[in-house]
Amino acid sequence: MKKLSLLIVCAAAAVAPVATAHAQVAGGVPLGVTVEEMRVVVLGWSARHKLLGANVYNDRGEKIGKIDDIIVSPARTVSHAIIGVGGFLGLIGAHLVAIPMDQIKFMNNRFVIPGATKDVLKAMPEFQYAQ
Repeated sequence: MKKLSLLIVCAAAAVAPVATAHAQVAGGVPLGVTVEEMRVVVLGWSARHKLLGANVYNDRGEKIGKIDDIIVSPARTVSHAIIGVGGFLGLIGAHLVAIPMDQIKFMNNRFVIPGATKDVLKAMPEFQYAQ
C-alpha cells in the first residue's frame, strides 16, 4: 500500500505543471537584479574578495599600504578607500587615511596611487570612523 501511495505521489508530481520563477516583489517593485543587471554585477569587483586587504602601490612600484575599508557615500557611490599604512603586518596599528577612489588607479593588476609614498600617507590626518 505504501509503495502504491508513493508511486501515485511521484506520478502526480511528474505531470504537475512547473511553476515559473518570478522576481521578488515588494509594493510592486521587483527586488534583486534583472538578468541584464546581473551581467554588470558579475563583471564588477567583490569588495571582500578583490578589494579589502589588497596591496596598494605607488607609480614607482613601491608597496605603500593596504585597502582596509571601502566607504559608500549617502548617494550610494563608492567614494573613498581607507588605506592602512605601516603597522604590524600592515594591519595592527596601521595609520588609516581616506583616499578618494578617483585617485586610485588600477594598473598592471595593481591598485596604484600615483605620486604617493608611505611618508606622504603617514603625514595625512588619520581617518576616524564616526561614532
